[in-house]
Amino acid sequence: MAVGKEMVKAEVGMEEKEKWLMHYSSFHQILLVGEGDFSFSLCLAQSFSSASNIVATSLNPYDLLIKMYKKAKSNLEALEKLGAHLLFGVDATKMKLHTDQKMRKFDRIIYNFPHAGFHGKEESRIMINMHRDLVHGFFRNASGMLRGNGEIHVNYKTKAPFSDWNLEELASQNSLVLFECVAFRREDYPGYNNKRGAGSRCDKPFLCSTFKFRFSPTGTNILGNMNGISKHTRLPLTNTVSIDCSRIFVGYCNHAVETLRRSDYNVGYTVLEVVRLGFERYMAEGPGRTLTGYINLMQELQLLSRSRSAFLRRILLGSDQ
Repeated sequence: MAVGKEMVKAEVGMEEKEKWLMHYSSFHQILLVGEGDFSFSLCLAQSFSSASNIVATSLNPYDLLIKMYKKAKSNLEALEKLGAHLLFGVDATKMKLHTDQKMRKFDRIIYNFPHAGFHGKEESRIMINMHRDLVHGFFRNASGMLRGNGEIHVNYKTKAPFSDWNLEELASQNSLVLFECVAFRREDYPGYNNKRGAGSRCDKPFLCSTFKFRFSPTGTNILGNMNGISKHTRLPLTNTVSIDCSRIFVGYCNHAVETLRRSDYNVGYTVLEVVRLGFERYMAEGPGRTLTGYINLMQELQLLSRSRSAFLRRILLGSDQ
Protein backbone atom coordinates (compact mmCIF):
# COMPACT_ATOMS: atom_id res chain seq x y z
CA MET A 1 0.00 0.00 0.00
CA ALA A 2 2.82 2.38 0.85
CA VAL A 3 4.27 1.89 -2.61
CA GLY A 4 0.91 2.64 -4.17
CA LYS A 5 0.56 5.90 -2.23
CA GLU A 6 4.04 7.01 -3.29
CA MET A 7 3.15 6.32 -6.93
CA VAL A 8 -0.01 8.44 -6.60
CA LYS A 9 2.00 11.29 -5.07
CA ALA A 10 4.52 11.09 -7.90
CA GLU A 11 1.77 11.21 -10.52
CA VAL A 12 0.15 14.23 -8.86
CA GLY A 13 3.52 15.97 -8.68
CA MET A 14 3.99 15.40 -12.38
CA GLU A 15 0.74 17.16 -13.30
CA GLU A 16 1.40 20.06 -15.60
CA LYS A 17 1.12 23.46 -13.94
CA GLU A 18 -0.61 26.20 -15.89
CA LYS A 19 1.58 29.20 -16.73
CA TRP A 20 0.37 32.63 -17.80
CA LEU A 21 1.91 35.52 -19.69
CA MET A 22 -0.54 38.44 -19.80
CA HIS A 23 -3.60 37.20 -21.76
CA TYR A 24 -2.10 33.84 -22.72
CA SER A 25 -1.94 30.48 -20.94
CA SER A 26 0.18 27.39 -21.46
CA PHE A 27 -3.15 25.52 -21.59
CA HIS A 28 -4.36 27.59 -24.56
CA GLN A 29 -4.02 26.36 -28.10
CA ILE A 30 -2.48 29.44 -29.72
CA LEU A 31 -2.21 30.43 -33.38
CA LEU A 32 0.07 33.32 -34.31
CA VAL A 33 -0.50 34.88 -37.72
CA GLY A 34 1.84 37.01 -39.82
CA GLU A 35 4.86 36.68 -37.56
CA GLY A 36 7.88 38.89 -38.26
CA ASP A 37 11.04 37.62 -36.61
CA PHE A 38 9.01 35.14 -34.50
CA SER A 39 10.16 36.81 -31.27
CA PHE A 40 6.57 37.03 -29.95
CA SER A 41 6.08 33.30 -30.45
CA LEU A 42 9.38 32.62 -28.73
CA CYS A 43 8.49 34.92 -25.84
CA LEU A 44 5.32 32.90 -25.17
CA ALA A 45 7.13 29.59 -25.59
CA GLN A 46 9.88 30.52 -23.15
CA SER A 47 7.34 31.76 -20.61
CA PHE A 48 5.50 28.42 -20.87
CA SER A 49 8.76 26.41 -21.00
CA SER A 50 7.22 24.73 -24.03
CA ALA A 51 5.82 25.57 -27.46
CA SER A 52 3.79 22.39 -27.95
CA ASN A 53 0.59 24.48 -27.80
CA ILE A 54 1.81 27.05 -30.34
CA VAL A 55 1.33 27.23 -34.10
CA ALA A 56 3.32 30.16 -35.52
CA THR A 57 2.91 31.25 -39.13
CA SER A 58 4.34 33.76 -41.57
CA LEU A 59 3.34 34.89 -45.05
CA ASN A 60 7.00 34.94 -46.07
CA PRO A 61 9.03 31.85 -47.00
CA TYR A 62 11.80 30.80 -44.63
CA ASP A 63 14.66 31.98 -46.85
CA LEU A 64 13.25 35.50 -47.09
CA LEU A 65 12.51 35.72 -43.36
CA ILE A 66 16.06 35.07 -42.24
CA LYS A 67 17.27 37.77 -44.66
CA MET A 68 14.71 40.35 -43.47
CA TYR A 69 15.13 39.86 -39.72
CA LYS A 70 18.53 39.31 -38.14
CA LYS A 71 17.16 37.23 -35.24
CA ALA A 72 14.63 35.20 -37.20
CA LYS A 73 16.88 32.18 -37.71
CA SER A 74 17.88 31.83 -34.06
CA ASN A 75 14.29 32.43 -32.91
CA LEU A 76 12.98 29.74 -35.24
CA GLU A 77 15.61 27.27 -34.11
CA ALA A 78 14.71 27.91 -30.47
CA LEU A 79 11.00 27.48 -31.22
CA GLU A 80 11.63 24.16 -32.94
CA LYS A 81 13.52 22.88 -29.91
CA LEU A 82 10.59 23.85 -27.67
CA GLY A 83 8.14 21.97 -29.89
CA ALA A 84 6.42 24.72 -31.87
CA HIS A 85 4.65 23.97 -35.13
CA LEU A 86 6.06 26.44 -37.68
CA LEU A 87 4.42 27.23 -41.02
CA PHE A 88 5.68 29.50 -43.81
CA GLY A 89 3.92 30.96 -46.83
CA VAL A 90 0.59 31.11 -44.97
CA ASP A 91 -1.85 33.74 -46.28
CA ALA A 92 -3.92 35.17 -43.40
CA THR A 93 -6.92 35.53 -45.73
CA LYS A 94 -6.85 31.83 -46.68
CA MET A 95 -5.29 30.21 -43.62
CA LYS A 96 -8.26 28.03 -42.65
CA LEU A 97 -7.77 26.16 -45.93
CA HIS A 98 -4.14 25.36 -45.17
CA THR A 99 -3.51 21.62 -45.04
CA ASP A 100 -2.08 21.76 -41.51
CA GLN A 101 -4.90 23.91 -40.12
CA LYS A 102 -8.13 22.65 -41.68
CA MET A 103 -9.17 20.61 -38.65
CA ARG A 104 -7.63 22.72 -35.86
CA LYS A 105 -9.38 25.04 -33.42
CA PHE A 106 -7.70 27.59 -31.18
CA ASP A 107 -8.28 29.38 -27.87
CA ARG A 108 -6.29 32.41 -28.99
CA ILE A 109 -5.56 33.66 -32.50
CA ILE A 110 -3.07 36.53 -32.53
CA TYR A 111 -2.26 38.84 -35.42
CA ASN A 112 0.44 41.34 -34.49
CA PHE A 113 -0.12 44.44 -36.57
CA PRO A 114 -1.58 43.27 -39.87
CA HIS A 115 -0.20 45.15 -42.84
CA ALA A 116 -0.85 44.75 -46.56
CA GLY A 117 2.59 46.03 -47.57
CA PHE A 118 3.93 49.37 -48.70
CA HIS A 119 2.26 50.43 -51.93
CA GLY A 120 1.87 54.15 -51.31
CA LYS A 121 1.17 56.56 -48.47
CA GLU A 122 -0.62 55.05 -45.48
CA GLU A 123 -3.27 57.80 -45.53
CA SER A 124 -4.23 57.12 -49.15
CA ARG A 125 -7.62 55.51 -49.72
CA ILE A 126 -6.01 52.77 -51.83
CA MET A 127 -3.72 51.74 -48.97
CA ILE A 128 -6.49 51.93 -46.37
CA ASN A 129 -8.70 49.70 -48.51
CA MET A 130 -5.86 47.21 -49.00
CA HIS A 131 -5.35 47.00 -45.25
CA ARG A 132 -9.09 46.64 -44.67
CA ASP A 133 -9.30 43.83 -47.22
CA LEU A 134 -6.48 42.01 -45.43
CA VAL A 135 -8.07 42.34 -41.99
CA HIS A 136 -11.50 41.42 -43.34
CA GLY A 137 -10.08 38.25 -44.90
CA PHE A 138 -8.25 37.43 -41.69
CA PHE A 139 -11.40 37.85 -39.58
CA ARG A 140 -13.39 35.72 -42.04
CA ASN A 141 -10.91 32.86 -41.63
CA ALA A 142 -10.14 33.27 -37.93
CA SER A 143 -13.81 33.38 -36.88
CA GLY A 144 -14.19 29.80 -38.07
CA MET A 145 -11.05 28.60 -36.31
CA LEU A 146 -12.00 29.49 -32.73
CA ARG A 147 -12.91 27.15 -29.93
CA GLY A 148 -16.09 27.83 -27.97
CA ASN A 149 -14.72 30.61 -25.74
CA GLY A 150 -11.85 31.54 -28.03
CA GLU A 151 -10.58 35.04 -28.67
CA ILE A 152 -8.97 36.87 -31.58
CA HIS A 153 -6.34 39.44 -30.62
CA VAL A 154 -5.13 42.08 -33.06
CA ASN A 155 -2.25 44.37 -32.11
CA TYR A 156 -2.79 47.55 -34.05
CA LYS A 157 -2.04 51.27 -34.14
CA THR A 158 -4.92 53.49 -33.04
CA LYS A 159 -3.91 56.89 -34.42
CA ALA A 160 -4.81 58.12 -37.91
CA PRO A 161 -4.66 56.90 -40.62
CA PHE A 162 -4.71 53.43 -39.03
CA SER A 163 -7.90 54.23 -37.11
CA ASP A 164 -9.59 54.60 -40.52
CA TRP A 165 -9.35 50.83 -40.96
CA ASN A 166 -12.28 50.53 -38.53
CA LEU A 167 -11.54 47.10 -37.07
CA GLU A 168 -14.89 46.92 -35.27
CA GLU A 169 -16.84 47.24 -38.50
CA LEU A 170 -14.73 44.59 -40.21
CA ALA A 171 -15.14 42.28 -37.22
CA SER A 172 -18.92 42.69 -37.12
CA GLN A 173 -19.09 41.68 -40.80
CA ASN A 174 -17.57 38.36 -39.76
CA SER A 175 -19.69 37.62 -36.67
CA LEU A 176 -17.15 39.04 -34.22
CA VAL A 177 -17.49 41.71 -31.53
CA LEU A 178 -14.87 43.76 -29.75
CA PHE A 179 -15.03 43.20 -25.99
CA GLU A 180 -11.81 44.81 -24.79
CA CYS A 181 -9.02 47.10 -25.93
CA VAL A 182 -5.87 47.45 -23.82
CA ALA A 183 -2.58 49.24 -24.25
CA PHE A 184 0.14 46.96 -25.56
CA ARG A 185 3.37 47.27 -23.61
CA ARG A 186 6.37 45.62 -25.16
CA GLU A 187 8.04 45.23 -21.76
CA ASP A 188 5.28 42.78 -20.78
CA TYR A 189 6.71 40.36 -23.36
CA PRO A 190 10.42 39.82 -22.64
CA GLY A 191 12.46 39.46 -25.81
CA TYR A 192 9.66 40.52 -28.14
CA ASN A 193 10.43 43.03 -30.89
CA ASN A 194 7.44 44.14 -32.94
CA LYS A 195 8.45 44.52 -36.57
CA ARG A 196 7.17 46.16 -39.73
CA GLY A 197 6.26 43.79 -42.53
CA ALA A 198 8.45 45.29 -45.23
CA GLY A 199 10.46 48.31 -46.29
CA SER A 200 13.78 49.76 -45.13
CA ARG A 201 12.52 50.00 -41.53
CA CYS A 202 11.09 46.46 -41.33
CA ASP A 203 13.43 45.61 -38.44
CA LYS A 204 12.32 48.62 -36.32
CA PRO A 205 9.67 48.44 -33.53
CA PHE A 206 6.53 50.61 -33.11
CA LEU A 207 3.71 51.29 -30.59
CA CYS A 208 0.23 49.72 -30.70
CA SER A 209 -2.78 48.47 -28.68
CA THR A 210 -4.39 45.05 -28.32
CA PHE A 211 -7.96 44.67 -29.62
CA LYS A 212 -9.77 41.56 -28.37
CA PHE A 213 -12.67 40.01 -30.28
CA ARG A 214 -15.06 37.12 -29.64
CA PHE A 215 -17.44 35.22 -31.88
CA SER A 216 -21.04 36.47 -31.89
CA PRO A 217 -23.73 35.18 -34.29
CA THR A 218 -25.30 38.64 -34.52
CA GLY A 219 -22.07 40.64 -34.68
CA THR A 220 -23.79 43.49 -32.84
CA ASN A 221 -23.17 45.25 -29.55
CA ILE A 222 -25.24 47.01 -26.91
CA LEU A 223 -23.73 50.49 -27.08
CA GLY A 224 -23.85 50.47 -30.87
CA ASN A 225 -27.65 50.26 -30.62
CA MET A 226 -28.03 53.23 -28.25
CA ASN A 227 -28.83 56.25 -30.38
CA GLY A 228 -27.30 59.50 -29.23
CA ILE A 229 -24.67 57.91 -26.95
CA SER A 230 -21.05 57.96 -27.98
CA LYS A 231 -19.54 54.48 -27.96
CA HIS A 232 -16.51 55.98 -26.25
CA THR A 233 -18.48 57.59 -23.43
CA ARG A 234 -16.21 57.55 -20.40
CA LEU A 235 -17.63 56.34 -17.11
CA PRO A 236 -16.55 58.13 -13.93
CA LEU A 237 -13.99 56.78 -11.53
CA THR A 238 -14.46 57.53 -7.84
CA ASN A 239 -12.02 58.62 -5.18
CA THR A 240 -12.70 55.36 -3.32
CA VAL A 241 -11.07 53.26 -6.05
CA SER A 242 -7.37 52.60 -5.51
CA ILE A 243 -4.65 52.29 -8.13
CA ASP A 244 -4.46 48.56 -7.34
CA CYS A 245 -8.17 48.12 -8.02
CA SER A 246 -7.95 50.03 -11.30
CA ARG A 247 -4.97 47.94 -12.41
CA ILE A 248 -6.45 44.55 -11.48
CA PHE A 249 -9.76 45.35 -13.19
CA VAL A 250 -8.24 47.34 -16.05
CA GLY A 251 -10.61 45.87 -18.63
CA TYR A 252 -13.58 47.02 -16.57
CA CYS A 253 -12.24 50.44 -15.64
CA ASN A 254 -11.24 51.66 -19.10
CA HIS A 255 -14.59 52.66 -20.61
CA ALA A 256 -18.16 51.61 -21.23
CA VAL A 257 -17.47 49.76 -24.46
CA GLU A 258 -15.28 47.21 -22.72
CA THR A 259 -17.82 46.65 -19.97
CA LEU A 260 -21.03 46.44 -21.95
CA ARG A 261 -20.12 45.32 -25.46
CA ARG A 262 -21.72 41.85 -25.28
CA SER A 263 -24.03 40.72 -28.04
CA ASP A 264 -25.61 38.05 -25.85
CA TYR A 265 -26.54 40.54 -23.10
CA ASN A 266 -25.52 37.92 -20.51
CA VAL A 267 -24.60 40.23 -17.65
CA GLY A 268 -24.06 37.32 -15.26
CA TYR A 269 -21.43 35.78 -17.49
CA THR A 270 -19.71 39.13 -17.96
CA VAL A 271 -19.46 39.78 -14.22
CA LEU A 272 -18.21 36.29 -13.45
CA GLU A 273 -15.58 36.60 -16.16
CA VAL A 274 -14.34 39.93 -14.78
CA VAL A 275 -14.10 38.42 -11.29
CA ARG A 276 -12.27 35.32 -12.51
CA LEU A 277 -9.74 37.20 -14.63
CA GLY A 278 -9.22 39.78 -11.89
CA PHE A 279 -8.47 37.07 -9.33
CA GLU A 280 -5.96 35.37 -11.65
CA ARG A 281 -4.21 38.67 -12.33
CA TYR A 282 -4.15 39.63 -8.64
CA MET A 283 -2.72 36.32 -7.43
CA ALA A 284 -0.12 36.20 -10.21
CA GLU A 285 1.30 39.65 -9.46
CA GLY A 286 3.18 38.64 -6.32
CA PRO A 287 3.81 35.92 -3.72
CA GLY A 288 1.95 35.81 -0.42
CA ARG A 289 -1.28 37.31 -1.70
CA THR A 290 -4.49 36.15 -0.03
CA LEU A 291 -8.16 35.94 -0.81
CA THR A 292 -8.82 38.65 1.80
CA GLY A 293 -6.80 41.18 -0.18
CA TYR A 294 -8.74 40.36 -3.33
CA ILE A 295 -12.07 40.69 -1.50
CA ASN A 296 -11.04 44.19 -0.42
CA LEU A 297 -10.50 45.09 -4.07
CA MET A 298 -13.89 43.59 -4.90
CA GLN A 299 -15.50 45.92 -2.36
CA GLU A 300 -13.87 48.86 -4.09
CA LEU A 301 -15.15 47.58 -7.42
CA GLN A 302 -18.66 47.39 -5.98
CA LEU A 303 -18.53 51.09 -5.10
CA LEU A 304 -17.33 51.86 -8.61
CA SER A 305 -20.16 49.79 -10.12
CA ARG A 306 -22.78 51.72 -8.17
CA SER A 307 -21.35 55.00 -9.38
CA ARG A 308 -21.28 53.78 -12.97
CA SER A 309 -24.84 52.47 -12.81
CA ALA A 310 -26.09 55.87 -11.68
CA PHE A 311 -24.08 57.56 -14.42
CA LEU A 312 -25.42 55.27 -17.15
CA ARG A 313 -28.96 55.74 -15.91
CA ARG A 314 -28.61 59.51 -16.26
CA ILE A 315 -27.14 59.14 -19.77
CA LEU A 316 -29.83 56.70 -20.95
CA LEU A 317 -32.71 58.73 -19.57
CA GLY A 318 -31.23 61.85 -21.14
CA SER A 319 -31.08 60.17 -24.56
CA ASP A 320 -34.85 59.57 -24.48
CA GLN A 321 -35.67 63.24 -23.96
